[in-house]
Amino acid sequence: MQRKLRITLAAALMLGVAPLAYAKNPMVGGAPMYSTKNIVENAVKSKDHTTLVAAVTAAGLVDTLSGAGPFTVFAPTNAAFAKLPAGTVDTLLKPQNKGQLTSVLTYHVVTGRITAADIAANAKAHHGTATYASVQGGKLMFKKVGMAWMIMDGGGHSGRITIANVLQSNGVIHVIDTVMLP
Repeated sequence: MQRKLRITLAAALMLGVAPLAYAKNPMVGGAPMYSTKNIVENAVKSKDHTTLVAAVTAAGLVDTLSGAGPFTVFAPTNAAFAKLPAGTVDTLLKPQNKGQLTSVLTYHVVTGRITAADIAANAKAHHGTATYASVQGGKLMFKKVGMAWMIMDGGGHSGRITIANVLQSNGVIHVIDTVMLP
């Protein structure tokens, strides 16, 4: 247990986030995230992820992200969605745009349980940049900039992991401050 705590704290320092983000039931969007609940069960409780939850519902991905997984979700906050050009979210949520919405959302999902320590080790092994294939088929890249870990999409957009290692029964969530676009 002591070794696990040291590893968790080391991962927190490597990612440049507060060690509290690695608490047993970390707070996200004002709600505790329980490792015994799945990604959807936790996400619906976060005040910071109501847009993401609405999008997952509109895309018909609730059953998938409630499934066995494991999945790693890089979860944009409401503020991240608000940074998109005006009208983008409303347009994506229309039934006729379900395919495009699904593409954007699955771009934020990687198969497997990818922890902060995994990202750091992958980056170290690959000249400072970790790369993972998303479920959508595109690539997400991660690089440490100062004390923070940045997430980058194939189009040159970048954001920051703000809360890492929110463990779920079917994977892990890393909260990000920007919507990545395929």
